[in-house]
This record gives sequence, C-alpha cells and structure tokens, in this order.
Amino acid sequence: MTELQDRLERFETLTAECELIAKLATDSTKREFYLKLSEQYRQLAADMRQAIATQAAA
Repeated sequence: MTELQDRLERFETLTAECELIAKLATDSTKREFYLKLSEQYRQLAADMRQAIATQAAA
C-alpha cells in the first residue's frame, strides 16, 4: 500500500506546484495551462485516495 500512498503524495505535490506556477505566471495561456494541469493532478489524487480506501476495505 505504500506505493499507492507514495503516488498520492506525488500527485498532491504536483497539484501544489502547478497551482504555484499558475499563480506566478504572467502569460494568461500558461496560467490557464497550469490551472488545468493542477485540476487533472487533483483528480488523480482523488482517484488514488479512492483506490487506497477500496484496498483498505478489502
């Protein structure tokens, strides 16, 4: 299960990094790109939490 938790932490870190880059971006195209990317990483993290919960329940 530690592999799943490691992936969860990685997705959460990538989410935070993308949000920071988006916040600091001066180009609106790049800002939108990193905001969308952070949303995708946030969804991956949510999916990983669900997988961890499912595995723990089994």
